[in-house]
Amino acid sequence: MLSQSYLTTKEAAAYIRLSKRTMEGFRCRGGGPLFIKAGRRCLYRQEDLDEWALANRRSSTSDIPSKGQME
Repeated sequence: MLSQSYLTTKEAAAYIRLSKRTMEGFRCRGGGPLFIKAGRRCLYRQEDLDEWALANRRSSTSDIPSKGQME
């Protein structure tokens, strides 16, 4: 297994410049980055955060997100 660094919710939120609360909302409603449930903790891989951010790029505010993307 590759050596992987895992980020807490607070660290992941700071990394993609969102609030911790927004990240928690994504986990409940869906549409956010993939996460790992480890006991009571939720952890994020930096690679998953980057992929999610790139998948949510838009050319205008009127672009309609595709299925599985942030609305």
